[in-house]
Formats: sequence, structure tokens, C-alpha cells
Amino acid sequence: MAGVSLKCGDCGALLKSVQEAQDHAELTSHSNFSESTEAVLNLVCATCGKPCRSKTESDLHTKRTGHTEFADKTAEVTKPISLEVPKAAAMDIDEPAAADASTTSQPEEMVAPEVDKKILDELEAMGFPTARATRALHYSGDVICCNASLEAAVNWVVEHENDPDIDEMPMVSINSKVEAPKPSLTPEEMKQKAQELRYGALKCISKLHCLHFVIATWPVERIRIGKELLEAKRIEEQNERKRFVFICLYSSVVFHRTRTLLMALRKAEKDEEKRAREKIRQKLEEDKAERRRKLGLPPEDPATVKPSAPVVEEKKSMLPVRPATKQEQMRECLRSLKQSHKDDDAKVKRAFQTLLTYIGNVAKNPSEEKFRKIRLNNQTFQDRVGSLQGGIGFLELCGFEKIEGDEFLFLARDKVDMAVLNSAGSELTSAINNPFFGVL
Repeated sequence: MAGVSLKCGDCGALLKSVQEAQDHAELTSHSNFSESTEAVLNLVCATCGKPCRSKTESDLHTKRTGHTEFADKTAEVTKPISLEVPKAAAMDIDEPAAADASTTSQPEEMVAPEVDKKILDELEAMGFPTARATRALHYSGDVICCNASLEAAVNWVVEHENDPDIDEMPMVSINSKVEAPKPSLTPEEMKQKAQELRYGALKCISKLHCLHFVIATWPVERIRIGKELLEAKRIEEQNERKRFVFICLYSSVVFHRTRTLLMALRKAEKDEEKRAREKIRQKLEEDKAERRRKLGLPPEDPATVKPSAPVVEEKKSMLPVRPATKQEQMRECLRSLKQSHKDDDAKVKRAFQTLLTYIGNVAKNPSEEKFRKIRLNNQTFQDRVGSLQGGIGFLELCGFEKIEGDEFLFLARDKVDMAVLNSAGSELTSAINNPFFGVL
């Protein structure tokens, strides 16, 4: 049996003619072709009439349009393939003349060609005149993939926009069943046009494959993404609850520890005050016994002394009041500053840090006069310390004195007391780090 197609030995594609084999070789660089008795399929869609050359092409058509019924007309068009390269026959040149002769002998009625109304409406919506759009659809021809006819028509308009008859309505014979002749192209242009169409078809098929894959996998991906978002939200809410519980527990522990520490400090202060009073009382008793001894009086008998409540009250009133130490005065100064500006914690903390910087500079460099001299009208100093109640008083407790008509705060070199500066630094550090400082 004679061969009815050519088969590519590299990819297995079936080709109808030698010309198709040559185009396939130029497109894919395949060169191994052989005759085959397997005919190229001619599956025609029963719904829209689209021809399909293979089962793969019919499956793509079904996925795109939903048409499932195809008529197999392969046997009607199957004929032995000629292995000779087709050449342009002389009769092809003479056909127009013969046609002209036949037309001159008897005039025929001319009408506008039939084109795809839907694509024509789209071209008119894009702004093309009806005559130009009809001429473009008539001469651009049919293509395989979807929307390619619209693209081919637009490309034809762009290529032939300078033609003098671009806006004339094309006319064809009412009895002619043959498509109107298209503008003649050179062999190179025809080959390039065919190659562009093949590339466009391959690109469109590739896009269809990608689109079908996305459509097929989108429900699964949407469910997976939704689950991931819900899981991420659940984890975030769980972490937020953990952080809240941790902050509450940490705040409770800090509060109880701070309260315990304050109670311990108050108890220590009371014990210290009690011991100081006892020492003063013993000292007074010793002084009293010494004076009696110098006066030659006999020692006082403790059994005869009957202290009464008024005497006790009198002794308590006669006890000297323990003067507040400089460190306590500094603490009270900082507490007053905090309570005076308790609505602005950032401003208070900045003032404490500024004071700590001044004290630290003097402690590290006691010989540098620039660290021991502060201009009172300096705007930065006023914003941070000078305008706050207790700021200048704290520096004066550290040894600074106003000089030159209250224009400067100056700490003389011989009055630099490292113990006082260290105490001031400790009080400032405690005030900065203790969140409950100045609250009680």
C-alpha cells in the first residue's frame, strides 16, 4: 500500500505533504522522515465544524469549547502522498487570465464577502471602519487557535494601512464558491508568515495547558492556602495569649518582690533608728554618771528610779532628731521630681539619665572644668533638667554652686567628693531601673 503521510522519526508527528515536512524540519531541526500508511486524522467537530488533525488537538478543542462529538472524515480525504517537491505550474499564472476572460464574457453580480460577525463587531468596537475591518477579515484568512482571527486581522490592517484601497469594501462574485484571491506574497514572506502562525499556535497551546493546569489545581490550592492561613492565625493568637499571661505573671512577681523589698527596707530603717536611740540613751546615762562622780555624789541606784510616763515622754522629746543624710535628701529630691511630673514618664526618665550623665562625667574626669561647669540658660539643659522641679537642687546636693550672678552651676575641684558622686549615681540608677520609684 502506498504511503499516505510522512512520519517524523524524531517526534512521531504525521504530516500530509512534503511541504509540511520541510516546514516541520525548519521549525524543529528534525530530519528523519519516512513514508507511513497511517493517515493524518481529519476529525470535524459536529457542533462548530472545526477540523482537528490529531486526538490531542480534538481533546484541546473539547476542553476549550465543551464540544465532544467529532465526525471522522479521514477516509474521504486520504490519498497517496507524492514525494516530489511541489513547483509552481504555469497554469497557476494563466488561471487569472482565464478567469478574467470568463468574467469579461458574462458580468457577474458582486457582493461583500461573508465574515465572522462577532470578530467584525469587535474590530468596529476597537475603532476600525466597517469596510477596513471586513477587508482585513477577508484577506487575513482562518487560523486554528482562539482569538487568532482577530489578531491576524489587526496585523493585516497594520501591514496594509498605506494601501490606497484600504477603506474600500471588498467585493466577490455571488456565485463564486472559491475564496477571493489574497494579496500575493513572495515565497520568503509566505514561509515567514507560516512560521509565525505555527509559533503562535504553539504558544497558544502552551498557554492553554498552563490555564488548564491552574484551573484543575486551583480548588486544591485554595483549600491548602486557607488551611495554612487558619493555622497561622491560630498560632499567632496562641502566642499572643502566652505573651499576655507571661506579662501578667512577670508584673505580679515584680510587684510582690518590690513590695517585699520596700517592707524590708522600712524594717531595716526602723531597726537602725531604734539602735541609734539606744546608743544615745546609753551615752546620756554615762555622761550623767560621770557628772555625779565628778561632783562627788554617790552613784544613782537604779532601783530607786521609777520612770513614769511623763518622764519617758520628756526623755523622748529631749532625744535629738537624726538629721537626714545627703543620700536621703537626694532620694527625696528625685522622688519630688518624679511626683511633680508623674504624667510624663519619658520626660522624667530623660531628666534622670541627663543627671546621671553629668555626675558620671565629673566622676570620670574630675580635673576637666568643662564637666564641672554648667550654663543655666542653656536651652537643652533647661528642657531636660533646669525646668523640672528638683533638677537643680539635686546638682546642688552633689556640690554644685551657682556663680556669676546665677548664670552657671560650678563644682570646684577641691569640693569634688567621690563618695557623694557615687551615692548620687546609685540613687539615679535605682530611680531609672525601679518602675515603682516615687509611687509610694
